[in-house]
Amino acid sequence: MLTITQELHDRIVAHARADHPDEACGVIAGPVGEGRPERFIPMLNAARSPTFYEFDSTDLLKLYREMDDRDEEPVVIYHSHTATEAYPSRTDISYANEPGAHYVLVSTAECGNDEGPFSFRSFRIVDGEVTEEEVQVVESYGEQLAETR
Repeated sequence: MLTITQELHDRIVAHARADHPDEACGVIAGPVGEGRPERFIPMLNAARSPTFYEFDSTDLLKLYREMDDRDEEPVVIYHSHTATEAYPSRTDISYANEPGAHYVLVSTAECGNDEGPFSFRSFRIVDGEVTEEEVQVVESYGEQLAETR
């Protein structure tokens, strides 16, 4: 299950809407080994495409070095689909190389840049196998900890 704060959820959706009709993409980093998304890092879609996203290789190298320096890892890797459902494409699956990450997809097919219906889904992708997981949106991680006690 992906547990994410309302703020991070809303920032992903806002990024997806802002970049529509091109796909948006980014990462949410968190402390190594904790699985808690904390630091929102919107990235530029170097492909600038409505059907494909690609992280700029220089930006990605810089991001991984920065995460390493901060003892972080990519907890969420997100992107949007602008004309199709929020489900990983064959290309998305082939590029999924972080087995510990949550792959979040937002579909802006219905809303475009505007307020309106969107789809927000999370998946685990390991060795080409896609498994959808529940998403729990919380106000803060302290709230989530209190709920599980």
